[in-house]
Amino acid sequence: MSDCNCSSDCNSDCDCTKLNASENNKRDQLKREKPQVYDKIMKYDEKVKRGESIAILQFQYDYTCNFKCKHCSISRFQVDKQAEKKERFFTIADVKELSKQADEMGLAHLVITGGEPLVFPDLDELIAAIDPQKFYITSDTNGWHLDAKKAKHLKSIGLDKIQLSLDSLSPSDHNDFRRKSNSHERAMRAIDASLDAGLNLILSTVVTKQRVRSDEFIELLEFAKGKGVGVFVTYAKPVGAWEGNFDVLVTKDDMEYMRGLEKKYNVFTHLTPSYGMNLGCIAVKRMVSITKYGDVMPCPYIHTTLGNFFKEPLKDIIARGMTIKYFGKHVDTCLIAEDRDFINEHAVKMYDKPLPVPYTEVFGEKDFI
Repeated sequence: MSDCNCSSDCNSDCDCTKLNASENNKRDQLKREKPQVYDKIMKYDEKVKRGESIAILQFQYDYTCNFKCKHCSISRFQVDKQAEKKERFFTIADVKELSKQADEMGLAHLVITGGEPLVFPDLDELIAAIDPQKFYITSDTNGWHLDAKKAKHLKSIGLDKIQLSLDSLSPSDHNDFRRKSNSHERAMRAIDASLDAGLNLILSTVVTKQRVRSDEFIELLEFAKGKGVGVFVTYAKPVGAWEGNFDVLVTKDDMEYMRGLEKKYNVFTHLTPSYGMNLGCIAVKRMVSITKYGDVMPCPYIHTTLGNFFKEPLKDIIARGMTIKYFGKHVDTCLIAEDRDFINEHAVKMYDKPLPVPYTEVFGEKDFI
């Protein structure tokens, strides 16, 4: 990453106006190595002007994980589906169909997540099914299994970027948050392994009300700056393991403070402009989450289903999502992290129910454009 003021997928394909030599080189590299991806990205601006989504697909392929993090947003997905073992879930053949439909829609970026992707036994087949020539592919990871050999292998099979969780420079604090001894040591190893393998790398960190203005957070940003990597901030959300935990939520003032940090550090949130476009909240218009069971959600933290991929085309589901005013119009905040009106009126309707909750139970007639 550079000090370009863009969002988490900027590091190889940014179209903002202030690109340094490194970013230009990465964009040129993308044009050479993945021309199909490059061509789709160059059409983003016109798609947005037509009111279409340019969604990153955050693909929750499997919920298997070797960690039990304090804030886990999908903890109830793991529990709620325990009794539904026979429900249809993604196979490699389904992934190929997802890739086909997303490519036809002009979408260019897919994030493999879970769970922990590096414990998936069929990760190689999964990446091949997505088709690295058609998509810029990122993998989330806690870094536990990401050593030098693994990083080089992932690069060789078409993975472009690692989004690595790091929640403190203090080993004890990170290990406690991730509920895993030695997880900090493994994460640090994964940073060097990713960079040495030529993978693009960003650090992902969870920021609460209590952490946002702390010296510890600044120290993490300084560390990342020294490594030459960006930091993606995930604001704390009152969902998953933190369902109903409103004490951790940031305020508008906190978010404005974060925007100030963006001028000094290579730190960004999902609200940071990318591709020269300020889209505000990116739910649906710039990201959707697809569950293991085919449900398409507005983002990883708004646990309502807009439709199911196994029952109707992806383009129809995303188009439906764009008709909901919170997702189809510009919203200059994080709905599920800061907007108390949205949380109180809509998010609480998803509490204490099997997830994800149908959109018809969360939004009413007045919520549509």
